[in-house]
Amino acid sequence: MRIRNADTLTDHGNQHMRQDAVKILDAGMTAADPYYNTLKLVRIENGKLLVGGSDFEPMGSPRPGIVEMDLNQIDRIFVFGAGKGIQRAATALEEALGDRLSGGYLILKYGDDVALKHITVTHADHPVPDENCVKGSRAMMEMIQGLKLTPRDVVFTIVGNGVSSLLTLPAGNLSLKSVMDVTRIMQIEKGATTRELNFIRNSIDLLKGGRITRMLHPAKMFHILTVDPNRGSTAREGYAGLTETNIWLHTLPDATDAAGAIKIIRQYNAWDEIADEVKNYISTMKPEQETLRKAEFEQMDCRIYGVVPDHLSVLPLAVETARKLGYAPHVICKAKSYFLDAAEAGKFMGAIAKLVSTEGQPFAPPCALFMTGEMVVAVGKGGGVGGRNQEFCLSAANIIAGDKRIVIGSVDTDGTDGPGGFFDQKAKDLGVLALAGGVIDGETKAKILAAGYDLKDTLISHGTSKPLWDTRDGVWAVHSISVQDLTVVLVK
Repeated sequence: MRIRNADTLTDHGNQHMRQDAVKILDAGMTAADPYYNTLKLVRIENGKLLVGGSDFEPMGSPRPGIVEMDLNQIDRIFVFGAGKGIQRAATALEEALGDRLSGGYLILKYGDDVALKHITVTHADHPVPDENCVKGSRAMMEMIQGLKLTPRDVVFTIVGNGVSSLLTLPAGNLSLKSVMDVTRIMQIEKGATTRELNFIRNSIDLLKGGRITRMLHPAKMFHILTVDPNRGSTAREGYAGLTETNIWLHTLPDATDAAGAIKIIRQYNAWDEIADEVKNYISTMKPEQETLRKAEFEQMDCRIYGVVPDHLSVLPLAVETARKLGYAPHVICKAKSYFLDAAEAGKFMGAIAKLVSTEGQPFAPPCALFMTGEMVVAVGKGGGVGGRNQEFCLSAANIIAGDKRIVIGSVDTDGTDGPGGFFDQKAKDLGVLALAGGVIDGETKAKILAAGYDLKDTLISHGTSKPLWDTRDGVWAVHSISVQDLTVVLVK
């Protein structure tokens, strides 16, 4: 199981429904594992390297079909990447390529235990980058530059959620502190979306926005994304969306620019708070400093694959698991990219659950209500340790208090909800560096109060991890990739 503390999540409260919620969440989280699909995508057979598969190609790809390469015509094979949980895809590549793999470099989030044998790993922080992000990114860049790649070399890149923080190498003479402050001010304090934040981050980095792909040219490149291949950044999906509107998959063409960055900073009234060196750099960017565009990308020998296609991913398996457990499934919100405030979303889903429980409307119980996408938390100056799914759960707990027919679970599918960090010494001793989310029921609010916490103050400070852990309602999970959030509301 991905969920490591299923026993303590299900030994209190509405135990039977809690067991069902854990099974549903775990099924969805397990589907967010790129290992098996990566093995299907890349294999060696009869002296040839084969790459491809219709499940993993973006719609409208100009170069579809299986790529076959004679191993005698390949000099070296490397793997480079950054992101939360991408080690699972890299592990599959190590197994598929065997001794033909020449090496590589990955940047992973803290807490992801190293399982790789031939690929170098640096652990770093997310969502606010730290010194290890810079050290790892610089080491990766220097390795690439030292390889002097040729068209006879093959490079696999792997990126997914978290790459925008983990792959951080400030441009020019920008300090890491000023770059860290951009994320802290814009996203954590002001509540800017990742899309908006990346207009700024991409403008002040040496590797983001497809610049790393420029460095890998002229090698033959296979860009593996640990997301749905038909996911786009806007309404455009498939190959067009990935190459024309992308702002965060940093091995692909990029749609951000300096003018957009300046506009977003001003939109959030943050111009006076952002460091002068950042504003000056963005305001004086030269054309050669801009990010990679589609026309340039298509002059390179590149192909794109997504190893977590929607039809094989989180929501379908979670929904099917709920159906098998006797719940009629209903998808309330299925979004490629939404940015709801977590506490408000908790109130909303809690209110729907109460309506179903008390009046059998708008859905007849027993039912399972699902929501996917990405919630946000604007913490302001709140210094608590928590995450958006935990905040969602405690906000919902306030609404469903006392109802014995409702259980709600919500997790970030990568196993780390929010930035994480120290919240309890006993938890740390067990290896719990961050919670994945929570599972709550009608008794949770009373347990929170009995444990000495004020629920309102907890939500204001955003310190949700400690209360959920103390009431045995916090989810501890094995790390993997993030395919956004998964929420399930069960009503009997």
